[in-house]
Amino acid sequence: MTLRTNLDVAHLGYVELFTPVFDESLAFFTDLLSMEVFESDHTSPGAVAYLRAWDDYERFSLKLTARETSGIGRLGVRAAGPDALERRVAALEASGAGAGWRDGELGRGPTFGFVDPDGHDWDVYFESARYDAPAELRPALKNQAHRRPNHGLGVRRLDHVNYLARDVEANKGFVTETLGARATEQIRLDDGTISGIWMTFTNKGYDVVYVNDWTGSMGRLHHVAFAVDQREDILRGADLFLEKGVHIETGPHKHAIQQTFFLYVYEPGGNRIEIVNAGARLVLAPDWQLVTWTEADRVKGQAWGLKTIESFHTHGTPPVD
Repeated sequence: MTLRTNLDVAHLGYVELFTPVFDESLAFFTDLLSMEVFESDHTSPGAVAYLRAWDDYERFSLKLTARETSGIGRLGVRAAGPDALERRVAALEASGAGAGWRDGELGRGPTFGFVDPDGHDWDVYFESARYDAPAELRPALKNQAHRRPNHGLGVRRLDHVNYLARDVEANKGFVTETLGARATEQIRLDDGTISGIWMTFTNKGYDVVYVNDWTGSMGRLHHVAFAVDQREDILRGADLFLEKGVHIETGPHKHAIQQTFFLYVYEPGGNRIEIVNAGARLVLAPDWQLVTWTEADRVKGQAWGLKTIESFHTHGTPPVD
């Protein structure tokens, strides 16, 4: 049984991706995923763009940063309130993982940085400016952030981040104890090792995932996922990526774990991007029973029998020899 320890983290706020081909990656997210640029600085080196999906209430959910190689920068989570932020900062400082306060990213207030056991950089904040759509993006319905795009895939929001990790269980313990996440599903190998863990801060099936990094490296990314409304959007996206020459790694298909309908592609910088359906399973039970998958279960492949492609276990960013 996995109980919520607290509700101090409201949701994922933003993720930072590094890319060695900034302009090409920016075009991928704007032209194909239909994200809007809120603000950008193309000064080289160090070009940066802040992007948002059409239903983001905050000013951005993706920060794209020019670097020599691909990979993940910071992952920001929003606290549920000022008191919740104080509690999480106290827990992080007690754990020894805190990196201190700094000015927040665009539209965010004071932000506390910290590092998980695998070396991934995180932020936690509360103060956040709401997005105010300009006239040309103002929606007909006042309960959405801006007009739904009429081009590309039309991703709705940032859905989850999947990290690669040297020690999955150490990261599970850290995120559970310091941020109040709870595990919903896991993979246990025959030798007892936990090789994958899916965790949630909300009533979604999962917000953050850690899976074993076969290279033994630390601080790497498996993928970042963005949500669309329905499966048909993902099917249409597969045709769109095909026409535009985007590398489709695997899918469309349905996962066994968490049952999300998926499509995996590589954006031009080399980072793996997943497109998922926003109507994935919810975890409403307060006494959720942790679901454990075995090696025998995983050999069967995905929900409808598709075998897991080899690169799913070997490709991560930044690349390593």
